[in-house]
Amino acid sequence: MSVWVQIVGVLMACLALGWVFQFAGEKITDGTPFFRDMPLSVAFGYVLGVVVLIWIVWSYYLSRTLAAPEVNKYFFFRLAIEGFVLFSIAAWLFRLLGRTVGTRATKKLFRQMPLTASFGLMTIGIYALLAIFAGLLAPYGQEQIIPGVAANIPPGADPAIGGNADFPLGTDQIGRDILSRLIYGAQNTVGIAFVTTCLAFVLGGTLGFLAATLGGWLDQVLSRFIDVLMAIPSLIFALLLMTIASAWAGSQSGMLTVYMVLIIAVIDSTRVFRLARAVGANIVVMDYIEAAKLRGEGLGYLIFKEILPNATSPLLAEFGLRFCFVFLTIAALSFLGVGIQPPLADWGTMVRDLAQFINFASFAPQVASAPLLAAGAIALLTVAVNFVVDWMLQKSSGLKE
Repeated sequence: MSVWVQIVGVLMACLALGWVFQFAGEKITDGTPFFRDMPLSVAFGYVLGVVVLIWIVWSYYLSRTLAAPEVNKYFFFRLAIEGFVLFSIAAWLFRLLGRTVGTRATKKLFRQMPLTASFGLMTIGIYALLAIFAGLLAPYGQEQIIPGVAANIPPGADPAIGGNADFPLGTDQIGRDILSRLIYGAQNTVGIAFVTTCLAFVLGGTLGFLAATLGGWLDQVLSRFIDVLMAIPSLIFALLLMTIASAWAGSQSGMLTVYMVLIIAVIDSTRVFRLARAVGANIVVMDYIEAAKLRGEGLGYLIFKEILPNATSPLLAEFGLRFCFVFLTIAALSFLGVGIQPPLADWGTMVRDLAQFINFASFAPQVASAPLLAAGAIALLTVAVNFVVDWMLQKSSGLKE
């Protein structure tokens, strides 16, 4: 029996059980509105959720009880489940700490905060600490080739597969400590992405507010130019410009990083321009803007004192989303070899350099997890930022949970 036939069979069985669940609940509760008005799709969802939960618990039980060859099939599944539980507990404790420690305003903020936003803030804080204090936290330098240590030591510190307890995450292809390079990667990848996003917002926000405030030919020229830039796929455009910049930079890897920051900032400023112009256009027609113009206020006052304070919420939410896109673009360019250059540690480059460990996935999943360390760091920060952005959008829109 094929996998697709099994999946269809399970779904049909869940649909039948959903009808039984709805019918039995209506009879047992004497027709209460909850069961009487429940659509079959909702009942199907309840049953499917229970089935998935049972499957997760059973699979995790197998990952802890089967013999070594069979348990390897569940290795990454077990890591995902344990990581989810661990991060959920940590986020709950972080929110509990925020509700008891701090000022009255911060305590109120943590009381209103969902668990997802708590997880996002906690994760962003950890990444920020790693980026700021990378030189103190990393056991080795990001460029340091450790004397007398073998290359390609697998993660896990298991001597049976060639691991080393002194290097819990292993070493790369030339004998550098992966843990140290992951920590420095937070400083390089995240730090450069933050600077690039700030530059994109300064450029795009300024031009967007100018176009909305002045209008006329300036608005038309800037808008049509932005339309042309946005018509080109951003990653392909960045890759093309970075290839040209590589020829200009030559052997100066530092200049290539500067070019990358400028290129990505200009490309992403187009999205910021669109948002700033749309928000600014809605604000400039307000009565208090007309009153400020009648008082004789200048352009700088209108933008920084009247328009910007009223556009803070959508711009902050967009900042989080733009940071994710910039962060992923930098990692993608580094993976392709035209982003952050060696010997600087970068998560995209680390995924590419450690990709050969994936060949061991079938019989040694601990070894195959090496390239997933950097990829997981990228994914974790992206999810955390999106959780915080969703919460900020909910607060700014006035919606209640």
